[in-house]
Amino acid sequence: MIVRTMSEAPTFLVIWHSRTGASKAMAEAVAEAGGARLVRASDVTADMLLSASGYVFICPENLGALSGEMKEMFDRTYYQALEKIEGRPFVSIIAAGSDGEGAQRQLERIVTGWRLKRVMPRKIVNFSAQRAKDILAEKTVEQGVLQECREIGIGLSEGISLGVF
Repeated sequence: MIVRTMSEAPTFLVIWHSRTGASKAMAEAVAEAGGARLVRASDVTADMLLSASGYVFICPENLGALSGEMKEMFDRTYYQALEKIEGRPFVSIIAAGSDGEGAQRQLERIVTGWRLKRVMPRKIVNFSAQRAKDILAEKTVEQGVLQECREIGIGLSEGISLGVF
């Protein structure tokens, strides 16, 4: 049995990209509650991925796909992490203007290659933004959604610490 001190506790990454504030607010809620490392997608390195115990990916759906910054993070780090992070837990949260399914499918295909293990149901938060001014507007995330994000952070942290994931 492995016993860890708090300084040795496993750390997971909350990797995010946001254009209108929604994904950032949700990422901050997950990271704060779970004691995780919050990193903007453009700042993620392969070394960060390799040293993390798990991952939460949070981004908007743009034009039916992952946001460019999140996709670029995967493009930049994919092969350096391939075959080195298999089996690690992940969670995904998509901020969508409509259904978010395109971004979710794209993310699933990428992390399937890394052979990550989904440990919580996928979360798509629909902001029902269909007109340009609504799509581009700063978003306010409802407190209930932020609480769900906090619970994701706590659950992932506890699951990793207990060796469940």
